[in-house]
Amino acid sequence: MSRQRRRDTAPELAIRRVLHARGMRYRVDAVLPGTRRRGDIVFPRRRLAVFVDGCFWHRCPQHGTTPKRNTEWWTAKLQANVNRDRDTDARLASLGWTVLRVWEHESPVAAADRVAAAVVGGRSTQRADNR
Repeated sequence: MSRQRRRDTAPELAIRRVLHARGMRYRVDAVLPGTRRRGDIVFPRRRLAVFVDGCFWHRCPQHGTTPKRNTEWWTAKLQANVNRDRDTDARLASLGWTVLRVWEHESPVAAADRVAAAVVGGRSTQRADNR
């Protein structure tokens, strides 16, 4: 687990490239107010935090798997990740922030479209599967 990148993953970079090409400017891996957590892509003025979640680590309903060895430990670990995600969403929402979660398997262009819509519209947006 220590070898897993915390930032600058391939899906994050792909989305950031599209956003940057569209002239959008943002902060990367920024600390979020009221938490000790960090957003992958943050638009502080718009109070928008974007998280690019990995299918394995955040239990994607389409691609998430549980390892066959040490299943009990992994189930607890992965569920704790999901619970932390929900807690982060709730904390930020209570502070007036919009949270947008993107799966790593989503198209970077489609994800960037959703981010741009949230930045321009300034409205609350959730993950495509409403998780």
